[in-house]
Amino acid sequence: MRSVGTLTRADLAETINRKMGFSRSESLDMVESILAKMCDALSSGENVKISGFGSFVLRDKNERIGRNPKTGVEVPITPRRVMTFRASQKLKDRISAAS
Repeated sequence: MRSVGTLTRADLAETINRKMGFSRSESLDMVESILAKMCDALSSGENVKISGFGSFVLRDKNERIGRNPKTGVEVPITPRRVMTFRASQKLKDRISAAS
């Protein structure tokens, strides 16, 4: 694996291709299928948990008053749903060990 940069879909597919022996197109289809399933679950309001990696959690935020930092004018911020990522302890430990 690489030590710097950004991990892409193509990188994931390449790893599946090398380690599992699937063709490049099958590997890319597999990555796309997994990401589509995750997107569908999140879109329908489900949280996504990947054991040993982390959880993608949906949170509903209420309407609140914000302030324009430049002018100081108060502005209402509309209610919305946001997604957060919570890393698993395993992932946190691995990242700490790598630094």
